[in-house]
Amino acid sequence: MKYMIMITMNPTAWDALPEEERNEVVARIDPFMKKLSESGELLGTQALAEPKESTVVRVREGVPVVTDGPYAESKEYLAGFYLVECESKERAIEIAGQIPDAHVNAMEIRPVVFSSGDNA
Repeated sequence: MKYMIMITMNPTAWDALPEEERNEVVARIDPFMKKLSESGELLGTQALAEPKESTVVRVREGVPVVTDGPYAESKEYLAGFYLVECESKERAIEIAGQIPDAHVNAMEIRPVVFSSGDNA
C-alpha cells in the first residue's frame, strides 16, 4: 500500500530550536532517506517553498483569477512529503516517527487511493 506522509511545518516551533539542533535535524535527513530507499519503501520525496512563494488560481465565470498566495492564513503549512510503499499503516506510522523533524513538525499520513501511471 502507498502512503503519503505530509510534513506540516510550524515555523515558530522550528525557529525556536537552537541552531545546533536544527543543523542536527537537517544532517539526519540524507541518512534517513538512504535507509528508506535501500529498504525499497521510499518512492519519492519533495520539499515545498514557503506559502509566501505560492500562487493561487481560481476560475471565476470561466476566467482564471491569479493571486499571490497563500490560499489561507495559517500558522502551519504543508512543507513537503514522503511517498512510501509499505506493508501496513502501522509501518507508515513507524516511518513517520523516524523522520528527523517529527519531534518538531506534525506528520500526517494518508493512504494513496489513486496515482497516475500506476499499473497495479
